[in-house]
Amino acid sequence: MPLRLNPTLREVLANTDRPLYGGWITTGSPVVAEIMAGSGLDWVLIDMEHAPNGLESVLAQLYAVSGYAVTPAVRVPVGDTVIIKQVLDLGAQNILVPMVATAEQARDVAAAAQYPPFGRRGVGSALARSARWNRVDGYLPEAAGHVSVFVQIETPEGIDNARAIAETPGIDGVFVGPSDLAAAMGLLGQQTHPDVTARVRHAFTEVLATGKPVGVNAFDPDQAAVYAHHGATFLLVGADAALLARGSEALAHRFIGSPRDEPDRHRRIAQ
Repeated sequence: MPLRLNPTLREVLANTDRPLYGGWITTGSPVVAEIMAGSGLDWVLIDMEHAPNGLESVLAQLYAVSGYAVTPAVRVPVGDTVIIKQVLDLGAQNILVPMVATAEQARDVAAAAQYPPFGRRGVGSALARSARWNRVDGYLPEAAGHVSVFVQIETPEGIDNARAIAETPGIDGVFVGPSDLAAAMGLLGQQTHPDVTARVRHAFTEVLATGKPVGVNAFDPDQAAVYAHHGATFLLVGADAALLARGSEALAHRFIGSPRDEPDRHRRIAQ
């Protein structure tokens, strides 16, 4: 029987009546990726921008999560045509491109993810996992249906252009990054500052007006609830590295005590 690919994140979002909650995979570990995938979360984001991930490790993590009822996406480090082509050829069906601030940049991203004549994605389906080495019937003419493309807005300029970015043909949704937005607004580390959250909600309004889904990064549970109330349709609510860091700190605090209680305890930061 012909092989069938999984529904894209675009399709999953279109067929749900509630926000989708996801986890960020940043450790580069296939084992951790599998643990996150089997947790019951709706989707996971394998990160190449702020994580020690290359093509081989992303491929291993795609394999690791493939046996679970979770929708994986890959965030590429930059909207580069070659990188997008390579990640799609690995079999990533959903990509997120960071630091998009204009409709022109969004059009460039959309073109990189589609084959000619609509785009400029290089053709290598016979050699690639994306088409399961040409075992997916009709992959080339139907490739746009097998891939969903999301862009991340993280600057005041991106917020101002949110509607135009969302309206760009070939862009399936917009994801808002409050951390870099806060930094760009002169509020570094204050992603829940009222001025930042107001701009995030403004982006929600602009994107939702186009009929496209809008997502956001929100590790604070209360803030995540507020964003969901204001229309966020897919959210990242935790990351593997952060969960491990806070969980191990909680263990240490419970059984050993706070480091502040041991002034002579030597701590070294590895270079």
